[in-house]
Amino acid sequence: MASGFCSLCPTVTSLFSSQARIPTLQWRYSSSSRSPPLHISRVLSVETVPISPSFTWNDVFENCRAEYAPQNSSDLTGFLEKVDRCNRGLEKLAEFIPFVIEEQIVGYIHKGFTKYLRDFHDIFTFSQYGGHVTLNMMLKKPEERTRAVAYVIKILGNKGIIPGIRNELYPVKPSFNASAFFSLERAAAPYFGLKGYAIHVNGYVERDGQKFLWIGKRSLAKSTYPGLLDHLVAGGLPHGISVCENLVKECKEEAGISKVLADRAIAVGAVSYMDIDRYCFTRDVLFCYDLELPQDFVPKNQDGEVDSFRLIPVAQVANVVRKTSFFKDSCSLVIIDFLFRHGFIRPESPGYLDLYRSLRNGDCS
Repeated sequence: MASGFCSLCPTVTSLFSSQARIPTLQWRYSSSSRSPPLHISRVLSVETVPISPSFTWNDVFENCRAEYAPQNSSDLTGFLEKVDRCNRGLEKLAEFIPFVIEEQIVGYIHKGFTKYLRDFHDIFTFSQYGGHVTLNMMLKKPEERTRAVAYVIKILGNKGIIPGIRNELYPVKPSFNASAFFSLERAAAPYFGLKGYAIHVNGYVERDGQKFLWIGKRSLAKSTYPGLLDHLVAGGLPHGISVCENLVKECKEEAGISKVLADRAIAVGAVSYMDIDRYCFTRDVLFCYDLELPQDFVPKNQDGEVDSFRLIPVAQVANVVRKTSFFKDSCSLVIIDFLFRHGFIRPESPGYLDLYRSLRNGDCS
């Protein structure tokens, strides 16, 4: 497992230097889809493996009903596996070179991917010994850089080299509070190793002293992670919008939550991770929010990105996370953080501090 760190200024040196029994309950649900159910073989052991997204809510319920016992050391093993799944390939860091703008490192590009950029020598410039990549010095204004790089991304997208173009811009900057040097297509961000930011909302209900989480199942039409479980509300932070504005927007679009209700969400920190998958280097920071919802609240998806919702006891959500691969990987980090903060994971459990520290493996700048 990678060592956790939170540097305020990313540098080449810093990045490459190291390599209660649960009662039987009625499941509340909200559905925006009437598609016929699909079935898969379920994974029941702690050693989970990637699975087809075509599982049903019945599959989820079967895996979550077992009693959750924090004192059992095997419980944290399943959580640690989910963290590791978000932090793959870090032994390959040396295969990447810095992407530099105005002497600031804003990303990392795989040496193998640079062959696609060298064809655009009027846009991308390589240092004498190939130690880093930057933009042509004639591209001085953010809008000029955005247009130039968008031209490249469009061509690479049409060739299938960068799939899943979303026409959504992400800011290119060295850290969260820095000014953006330009903007880049969201689908291309991992190919340039950019820092990414997102908001995740734990929408929960408290009833008779027990907490429940609203969980969404992503639409099978989604280009990324179709059919997997997700938070009630979650979304990347695009260029030109604040975290709070994005929170309100995503609450409305994904769950039909009003601004009045969304404004009650409490910022509770962040988790981070770094993941390498071939040419892609994902470096994400997820801002976490807790939102206590009225007991009679039922989410209604507005943008077609969520198939359905279920309200599930938190202790049973924990079982789904540690026993299956049903959740989108990054969501597991946010849920594990929620389990810590609400006392579902306790210091008596072996591996407690290792798990806690691992939730912030990425660069938290």
